[in-house]
Amino acid sequence: MASEEIGYRGPTACAAAGITYRQLDYWARTGLVEPSVRPAYGSGTQRLYSFRDVVVLKIVKRFLDTGVSLQNIRTAVQHLRERGFRDLERMTLMSDGATVYECTSPDEVHALLQGGQGIFGIAVGVVWRDVESALSQLHGERIDTGETLLGNNPADELARRRNRAV
Repeated sequence: MASEEIGYRGPTACAAAGITYRQLDYWARTGLVEPSVRPAYGSGTQRLYSFRDVVVLKIVKRFLDTGVSLQNIRTAVQHLRERGFRDLERMTLMSDGATVYECTSPDEVHALLQGGQGIFGIAVGVVWRDVESALSQLHGERIDTGETLLGNNPADELARRRNRAV
């Protein structure tokens, strides 16, 4: 099934991105990373995140872990949003701690490194594969029917029973 047809609830997105539910909730409420599949509509409704949303959550977490300010992360996420998250998998995001740069070619990476200041990078393709691996072990939800989809965990009897009951 195509990943565009699958959504992930908050706890699953948190597990795959390595963040807390409190972080997820705060980032959604402040517009940093909002669920693109289904936002929360008040008490009792569940947000549903796309695969790309989860990749962006993990990128935000990596930037926070390296000391990039939330303000600079917001700018980077806004840039990604404006690009429509196209070619995300082929991108390298780099930062000197003050600014986040998008590099799509080795020449751009090299030019940043020539500046002499400390630079760190996030190869989004690696994050992409990490998220794919994590989500393959967790539950997704079909966007069209709401059916719970099992990860590659054959031992999850409770989810199988839930699907049969529906």
